[in-house]
Amino acid sequence: MAVPKRKMSRSNTRHRRAHWRANTSALVPVTIDGSSYLVPQHLRKAYERGLLRPQD
Repeated sequence: MAVPKRKMSRSNTRHRRAHWRANTSALVPVTIDGSSYLVPQHLRKAYERGLLRPQD
């Protein structure tokens, strides 16, 4: 595990932590049984294969 060799300033620590925040995932249209749904892009194939079902 990487260990810092010296103390990091408060400003640098908070700036670094600001990048941890998650972004909302992009929604893409998927047609399932003739109906179009907006689903997260990283789950698109699971919906197309029928592994996940969209909630109405």
